Amino acid sequence: MKIPGLRMRRRSAQNLLYSIIITSLLAFGLLSAGTNPANAQIPTGSIPTVTGTPLGVMATVKSGLNEDTVNVRSGPHALYYPKIGVLMEGQSVPALGRSSGSDWILISYAGVPSGQGWVFSKYVDLSPGNLPVVQPPASPTPEVTQTIDPTLAAQFIVTAAPTRLPTFTPPPPLTVPTFTTSTSGQVLSGVPMGLVILILFSIGILLGIFSFIQRR
Repeated sequence: MKIPGLRMRRRSAQNLLYSIIITSLLAFGLLSAGTNPANAQIPTGSIPTVTGTPLGVMATVKSGLNEDTVNVRSGPHALYYPKIGVLMEGQSVPALGRSSGSDWILISYAGVPSGQGWVFSKYVDLSPGNLPVVQPPASPTPEVTQTIDPTLAAQFIVTAAPTRLPTFTPPPPLTVPTFTTSTSGQVLSGVPMGLVILILFSIGILLGIFSFIQRR
């Protein structure tokens, strides 16, 4: 009755011993792999040297301007093309072309759909090199067309009613009176003027003589 129990105990002890041995072997193998240095293969031959490609003509914002930034526009004109960004003082960007009159410079400008923009040439310094002439893009059409409400405009339109002018009546003809000039020596009431003067002179003399006689 005691023999089966003894066998079971032996089997359990063997299994435990096998587990300890296997665990010890795995731990020793892991430690050995961690301590052994890895021998990397040293490459043979020449290593190619990395060199940069030339950037071409560069546009640098001038210093000493009245503004700290320079406007970047979608085309070479300040009125017809909108502003799409700015460049800081001293900032350098690749120059791609120029306008026909060399007044505007086409630059590489990240952050916009086309990746390009235009700056005024007087605001930047160009490095040595030749820039091709680039045709300007089509000017954008306004998104909203300004229209005038005819109803609102009609309120400010004053239509004057026509009035009939009075009928012109010519004035009557002007009558200018005429005068006849009198000449000296003309007869007054049928009596010559000289005779009247002579009579009055004679009467005066007679009155003077009469008054002298009365005084005496």
